Amino acid sequence: MVIIPLVTTSLLFFFFFFSSVTVAKTHRFVQSIPPSSLGLHQSQKLSHLHFFFHDVVGGRNQTAVRVAAAPTTDKSSTLFGAVVMMDDPLTELPDADSTVIGRAQGIYASASTTELGFLMAMNFAFTQGKYNGSSLAVLGRNTVESAVREMPVVGGSGLFRFASGYAQAKTHSMSMWEAVVEYDVYVLHY
Repeated sequence: MVIIPLVTTSLLFFFFFFSSVTVAKTHRFVQSIPPSSLGLHQSQKLSHLHFFFHDVVGGRNQTAVRVAAAPTTDKSSTLFGAVVMMDDPLTELPDADSTVIGRAQGIYASASTTELGFLMAMNFAFTQGKYNGSSLAVLGRNTVESAVREMPVVGGSGLFRFASGYAQAKTHSMSMWEAVVEYDVYVLHY
């Protein structure tokens, strides 16, 4: 009868001892570093960017090209399975002749069988002003027929390092070959 409590006590001791050792173990692939080692001396800033995106799917100045499709894509009311590569101008005003401030470069794919909903994976690469050479990465769902769509900003480069935030898209105008989309982007960055 003495053996059972001794075995139970020993098992409990080993369980708690090895559990605490496992929790205290550090990993070589994780290291805490001070923010100043990356030049992050100041607090985060919130920036609001406002511009227009011109997606031209046909005609003389085409900026978006379908690069893949499923066998059933053209039979689908939502073009489900279509994948489009884009290099769309970003302008200050809705007019395509207004100042180009950057490019939206990436892909969008029709990812819904029930509504016109795209998976957007794109970079806003800025070419003018303070943010020239910097970019923001957007990855999210764009339900085109909604009045306002919100997509997450998941990162950035240049002055947008460590960026996070969101982009709101509103269709400004649409024709047979071109969609003009108004973007308001709110981003936290250093």
